Amino acid sequence: MKRRDFINWVGLGGIASSLPVAMPAAGYAYAACSSQTTPVSRDWQTVGTSAELDNTGQLLAKNSPAGPVLLVGTSKAANLTAVNPTCTHAGCTVAWKAETKKFVCPCHDSEFGIDGKVQKGPATEALKTYAVKIEGNSVLVKPS
Repeated sequence: MKRRDFINWVGLGGIASSLPVAMPAAGYAYAACSSQTTPVSRDWQTVGTSAELDNTGQLLAKNSPAGPVLLVGTSKAANLTAVNPTCTHAGCTVAWKAETKKFVCPCHDSEFGIDGKVQKGPATEALKTYAVKIEGNSVLVKPS
């Protein structure tokens, strides 16, 4: 066997042996991307309980049927706030800072008001907001 033939044979063998690993990985990558495009419900959806909300004054539901939701307030408050906590700049999850009454992005320090509107960039688009209501012990949201 010539050296060139041997190298070609080994190279093809390497490619063929990596296919069982590459194919599931490609399927996983496709599944990861396609799960992000799952349609969210436009109806009222339960995202937690009033006890969970009252415990810390906020409730983060990353995988709710309405999409990611961050609620701020307590079940006793007249006006609860709910936003999609995904920063419109880089996609990081914003955090509620009660002392300044702002949503702050940990990645690039964008700041959003209680209404979700941008107060400090680099983000230029507001956070998506949700209508909120409490029924019994359940906290429900509906995309606005």
